Amino acid sequence: MGTTLRGVGVSHGVAIGEVRHMGTTVLEPPAKQIGPEEAEREQARARQAVDAVAADLNARGNLAGGEAQAVLEAQAMMAQDPDLLADVERRIAVGSSAERGVYDAFASYRALLANAGEYLAGRVADLDDVRNRIVARLLGVPMPGVPDSDEPYVLIARDLAPADTALLDPSLVLGFVTEEGGPTSHSAILARALGVPAVVALPGAVELAEGTLIAVDGSTGEVHVEPSAERQAELEEAAAARKAALSGVTGPGATSDGHKVPLLANIGGLSDVQAAVEAGAEGVGLFRTEFLFLDDSERAPSEEKQVEAYRSVLEAFPEGRVVVRVLDAGADKPLAFLTPADEPNPALGVRGLRSLLDHPDVLRTQLTALARAAEGLPVYLEVMAPMVADRADAKAFADACRAAGLHAKFGAMVEIPSAALRARSILQEVEFLSLGTNDLAQYTFAADRQVGAVARWQDPWQPALLDLVALSAEGAKAEGKSCGVCGEAASDPLLACVLTGLGVTSLSMGSASIPYVRATLAKHTLAQCERAASAARAADSAEGARAAAQAVLSGE
Repeated sequence: MGTTLRGVGVSHGVAIGEVRHMGTTVLEPPAKQIGPEEAEREQARARQAVDAVAADLNARGNLAGGEAQAVLEAQAMMAQDPDLLADVERRIAVGSSAERGVYDAFASYRALLANAGEYLAGRVADLDDVRNRIVARLLGVPMPGVPDSDEPYVLIARDLAPADTALLDPSLVLGFVTEEGGPTSHSAILARALGVPAVVALPGAVELAEGTLIAVDGSTGEVHVEPSAERQAELEEAAAARKAALSGVTGPGATSDGHKVPLLANIGGLSDVQAAVEAGAEGVGLFRTEFLFLDDSERAPSEEKQVEAYRSVLEAFPEGRVVVRVLDAGADKPLAFLTPADEPNPALGVRGLRSLLDHPDVLRTQLTALARAAEGLPVYLEVMAPMVADRADAKAFADACRAAGLHAKFGAMVEIPSAALRARSILQEVEFLSLGTNDLAQYTFAADRQVGAVARWQDPWQPALLDLVALSAEGAKAEGKSCGVCGEAASDPLLACVLTGLGVTSLSMGSASIPYVRATLAKHTLAQCERAASAARAADSAEGARAAAQAVLSGE
């Protein structure tokens, strides 16, 4: 009889196949000493390996495109970080080999991040991957990565680096399971973009033996070990039913009784637009402009470069709604020209709008570029600020938009609990709210969104988080304004019904999730969604909230 394990489902679908483990083991280099005459040669070897790994990461990014490209380019920049490279060369100068110098320098930097409270834990996983790739190249051993296999399989790993996730072949990798990570980690976001079923934060995942047959349900987070033939048939039948339901529902998002809920796409650039259009997105609910800025951490892109990038996206949605988030730098997206380098807790420091208000020229250039990009286009442009804490923040942003000559709606993201609590006050200055549920959960529960150990508090079904969503939606309704959700919560079809019942007016998600959400909304009335929302808020846990909503919507 098989057993069932539970992690966090982060990408819809069911995958049934044999386990294959990610090859990530890199032997620790020996601590041999070199002579002074060898130091220059070893330093050159280290620089060559670093440059080769950075070039490989950039090449993978070019192949992958979209959000994956931006993540991998940021990782390549990490490989070539001048401070890290200086530390490597210093260690070689006092007797370390190239591989040992790299290993120890990265270990030192990793410890610094961990001692800062792991606010940059998501970048720690990326850092480990960069180190492994450089050391493997220096040792002349195979790069860490996806196993070779001619047969489809389910990939198991302690964690997946973006470089691996970005180029997964869906025809071979049926799905993946990781022991670490969370619902808003880089790998989870990229899995949804690929449409590969995935479960993260599964205790004991790496202990599953090679070749074990498992069934991964990316919707529920369940992993069935050695499932019976009957269980496999049930899962496949449910997956087939879901697929059939998707193809039977088209058009704008709406409940079964006609209550409209626009379904929008989250994108990182032009390469994500085609998938959004094919999924029937009614516009863009979150255009993450920071990916444009990650090309060069030392300076902001020129106004002309920004105009070109923004216009290419705006042109793809004629007469559609496009919501642009101005640069959200800081925390796990540091930029040398914008964010402080020595903050002890970057996620609680100068990030988002705070960074932009400290550097008004960067904000002004971006807003001017958006105004120019929208000229003459029949698009409904909306621009919002990240990390708005209060009315003063909202006013400062709206004033900057007007000063830049921007003819668009101005909005505020609700990512800090204070913004949800004072939604009506903030709406005296701006015209709409957009809930970033990933960060809102992080700040509500003091649970870093990149740390697998606290993933349960990142669950968007947490009743306290639903209370904050309700407060925001109620405030917007009282002011006659809109309140959307652009966090990963919107990609859960069942939760999308609950969010609708809470009064949310639009939902934005990764393009692959739009058909699932559209089909699920179309099966329920607004009144059912409202009852499911009330039942979920009355629960005392995320699991209880999910079960209560499911019971209402299934008629139990």
